[in-house]
Amino acid sequence: MDLTPYRTFLTELALRSGDFLRPLFADPSLGVEFKSDQSPVTAADRGAEELLRALIANKFPSHGVIGEEFDAVNAGAEFVWVLDPIDGTKSFITGVPLWGTLIALLHQGQPVLGAIHQPILQQLMIGDGTTTTLNNRPVRVRPCSRLEDATLLISDPLNPARYQNGPAYDALIRRARLVRTWGDCYGYLLLASGRADIVMDPIMNPWDIAALVPVVRGAGGVITDWHGGAPYPAESTVAAVPGLHEQVIAALKA
Repeated sequence: MDLTPYRTFLTELALRSGDFLRPLFADPSLGVEFKSDQSPVTAADRGAEELLRALIANKFPSHGVIGEEFDAVNAGAEFVWVLDPIDGTKSFITGVPLWGTLIALLHQGQPVLGAIHQPILQQLMIGDGTTTTLNNRPVRVRPCSRLEDATLLISDPLNPARYQNGPAYDALIRRARLVRTWGDCYGYLLLASGRADIVMDPIMNPWDIAALVPVVRGAGGVITDWHGGAPYPAESTVAAVPGLHEQVIAALKA
């Protein structure tokens, strides 16, 4: 299957949504609401997703759309776009540029294209499961075979105890060389561009995961759920360089 026209459109989606979001970043007048799960949402989240949905409907009216902020449309279609307009809204509203827009294309239910776009830093990463580029330049994960040499990233250090095996996670991070909360989608950008070795999220939604799968795989990384199972659809994520992924999963099962 030739993904070239979809990749071109994916780039357009990322750049158009970035133009919309850039002036709203860290805007003190931007109102913040909280959903039932206490996650924040703003008019920027909703406006960016509305823009993306309109562009998709105009270009590919037969395609489906799944997004974080609005109901799914034609989710059983052969091609479905999966949207997270701001992955890392807490960072967005705080003025921290460790957030991004996630856009994925599913074909027959599985991700075949994914983008991570950070418009403030002007970084656009696109993966197709075989190759991954950052601003049109190929990137790869870096080699690392020892947990003691690894940089491990997580979005929220409290979530493993809430949703998974907290003691096993605590034992794992004590072995890592460096542990930081450079998380949300930006952590996966760091992994795929060779600047981190492990990224973990114990609780995820489809729009959080779909774009990450072709990006991480295209850069030579391994991505599964928290237990080593299929990465999509799933409710958690562990992504790592090949020399570490099995060690991480084994440690989480301990």
